[in-house]
Amino acid sequence: MSPKTNYQTADDYIGTFPKAVQEGLEQIRQTVRDTEPDAEEIISYQIPAFEYHGKLIYYSAYTKHYSLSFPPPFTIFEAFKEQLSPYEVSKSVIQLPMDRPLPLELIRELVKFRAKENKENAAGKKKK
Repeated sequence: MSPKTNYQTADDYIGTFPKAVQEGLEQIRQTVRDTEPDAEEIISYQIPAFEYHGKLIYYSAYTKHYSLSFPPPFTIFEAFKEQLSPYEVSKSVIQLPMDRPLPLELIRELVKFRAKENKENAAGKKKK
């Protein structure tokens, strides 16, 4: 049985992958940072994530794809249905195949949408 992982930072997580995969994870990470500079990078569920007025996005790597995960509400999947059609999508996860270039512009748009949604939801909660 493999030892339990206990990543403390995104660097710990990213460092466990081969160089080519690390580069993809870094591209995703940098795209999120550039899009929402105020987002805080954390480890959640033992994968890297960003918080901005709540959970913004999780990202991870597997054998043949990168994964982008979004917590509820899942309105992002409906809003970007057309743009996401080339990818494998489940209720909360988008799989980006490693044998294709990362859709960084799409990732940027997803992060902008989710950041705006989180900010509006946070403002709504404060008013109650």
